[in-house]
Amino acid sequence: MASQEDRYARHRVIPEIGDLGQKKIKAASVLIVGCGALGSVQAQLLARAGIGRLRIVDPDLPELVNLQRQLLFDEADLGQGQAKADIAAHRLSRVNSEVKIEAQVARVDASNIEALMTDVDLVMDATDNFETRYVINDACVKHQKPWIYGGVIATTGMSMPVIPGSGPCLRCVFPDPPPPGASPTGLTAGILSSAPVAIAAIQCASALRLLVGDIPPQVALLTLELWQGSAREVQVSRDQACPCCGQARFEFL
Repeated sequence: MASQEDRYARHRVIPEIGDLGQKKIKAASVLIVGCGALGSVQAQLLARAGIGRLRIVDPDLPELVNLQRQLLFDEADLGQGQAKADIAAHRLSRVNSEVKIEAQVARVDASNIEALMTDVDLVMDATDNFETRYVINDACVKHQKPWIYGGVIATTGMSMPVIPGSGPCLRCVFPDPPPPGASPTGLTAGILSSAPVAIAAIQCASALRLLVGDIPPQVALLTLELWQGSAREVQVSRDQACPCCGQARFEFL
């Protein structure tokens, strides 16, 4: 019978990971905020990669409209009264029994984000709104924890690693949230089923890179247009006047 070490053989031969990198991945803890289209893919990829502990937080139950893009759920989950986070934990335990998976049925906001992230190494954004992303951003900057932004609408997706202290935060790039109703939503603009998969894969690659200790020298905001098959990368820098991570803010803290 193959050993558990054989599970990660294709990782360990990658020079950027190697044996040491895989050990760091196994020792790491990650918080996934949301278990929808992005979060269900993130959870699967990170569990298969051998993350030591995953904390998955989501308040919702699966619905029929979710099945078009949320890959952890199927028709048998509908109407059972079981939360997405709990279903995910059960499914992922069958994917990799070595990973400790914690499910919490809760909506992440300013009142609980710090408690949820206090004992993790990295936070994954799998939300669908900027309000929650700003909550994640501000808490991660405060506690100097990296997080990976990701968002998808229609056929387009974006991702950016946020590394507090050495790169821009979300407010450096998007200083203010869009006014209510000003931005398209999944309900109004739709979501191509493959778009969250692509963005979540990029987010997970960024997460693993940070967890093995490979810090990128320059942060970029990556935009993918899946329908046209195009990509655009914009180098972004920290705004010294940023109210969250700017120099004046750090001096105050």
